[in-house]
Amino acid sequence: MSVHFPDGFLWGGAVAANQCEGAYDEDGKGWSTQDVAPQGIKGPVTEVPTEDNLKLAGIDFYHRYKDDIRLFAEMGFKVFRTSIAWSRIFPKGDEPEPNEQGLQFYDKLFDECRKYGIEPLVTLSHYETPLHLSKQYNGWVNRELVGFYERYARTVFTRYKDKVKYWLTFNEINSILEEPFMSGGIYTPKKELSKQDLYQAIHHEFIASALAVKIGHEINPQAKIGCMVLSMPTYPLTPNPDDVIAAMEAEHKNYFFGDVHVRGEYPGYMKRFFREHGIGIHMEPGDADILKHTVDFVSFSYYVSICETADDSQKNQTEGNLFSGVFNPYLQASEWGWQIDPQGLRYVLNMFHDRYQKPLFIVENGLGAVDKLIAGQDGVPTVEDDYRIQYLNDHLVQVGEALEDGIEIMGYTSWGCIDLVSASTAQMSKRYGFIYVDRHDDGSGTLERYRKKSFHWYKDVIASNGQSLKRSK
Repeated sequence: MSVHFPDGFLWGGAVAANQCEGAYDEDGKGWSTQDVAPQGIKGPVTEVPTEDNLKLAGIDFYHRYKDDIRLFAEMGFKVFRTSIAWSRIFPKGDEPEPNEQGLQFYDKLFDECRKYGIEPLVTLSHYETPLHLSKQYNGWVNRELVGFYERYARTVFTRYKDKVKYWLTFNEINSILEEPFMSGGIYTPKKELSKQDLYQAIHHEFIASALAVKIGHEINPQAKIGCMVLSMPTYPLTPNPDDVIAAMEAEHKNYFFGDVHVRGEYPGYMKRFFREHGIGIHMEPGDADILKHTVDFVSFSYYVSICETADDSQKNQTEGNLFSGVFNPYLQASEWGWQIDPQGLRYVLNMFHDRYQKPLFIVENGLGAVDKLIAGQDGVPTVEDDYRIQYLNDHLVQVGEALEDGIEIMGYTSWGCIDLVSASTAQMSKRYGFIYVDRHDDGSGTLERYRKKSFHWYKDVIASNGQSLKRSK
């Protein structure tokens, strides 16, 4: 039985500017929070960029984007998700006028996409707050960032209104709960950050996101503007009602972000949380009305599921995408300890559909693995990444199941469609791509690009509109 995807389904891949572009100090770009995090999410922050930060050079996409987009077109991409580096447009973040050289780079990038009929899907803020806004304003804790972000959004919406139709406001916005510096540019150390300041920062991001929706629709009524959340479905470890409630409360922490973006108001369960934790969100006059500018669609990342339990003695932690959880004994894990659960993708698609009744877009999904470059049959180096093919095949089959469930799904962009510097570990050895990039954890390598086996597999998937996917017996 074949898998059926709708005509017009947006097949493609995803990257982030800070993980691929490099050129961290070229053409007027300012420093971002990523430029001072050489060991990734959990590592220490430096005062200035240091040579051991692989993200400073990335994979040199800034200079090689034409060749890379040509490879994406060869695979048949209908959409390419990338981000704009905020500090390329406003180097410090609070300037009155944008950096023209930064704007010109994205003009060329989006033109190159459209040359091949590839729709850009653009994230406004993808884990790279201008460092000046972080250090001088304490990131999103400060209400002034709303105005700086509004100016930035208005600038790029106006500049690219004829080139970009699909936009996302913040990447994995709920990740601020675990990584306030990376996600929210908050300079206060996590262990010293109060819940009051954390949730006030989240409120400021909600206001900024809603303003971006409003502004984007005013500038281009045809634009489709979505939110982007980190999805990590949480199962009760046992049928014990205490575990079910523990899982529900864990899910609320993530649903909160989608609920505000889609429904335009704070849900009751968060009002209870605020009361019980002594949190008082300061809302300026007009904030409630601003939040009513809700998103056109809901996009999300999906890599893993986790479990939750009320029994502290059973809390055996497993790794995950920023958030960790209780180990699921029924699942296997990747080399980085992320448990693999294809059915969880169908589950989360159903949960979001039932909750929001909005179009959904899977904008990150993939397998990070150590790839070995070998000589191919034609003598050209390649990677025999059958493990990645199996992972992606099984997840896309579950997307097909969700489509059969009647869910409207706009598209699918696999995460790091070309090898990138990992956000979580700042390694090159944690590879996700269909395209191998000859760069290594010590910074060595030619930066040459090589098609992996999965490159040809994904090309067939797109060409057949999913018909080539294989259901397990």
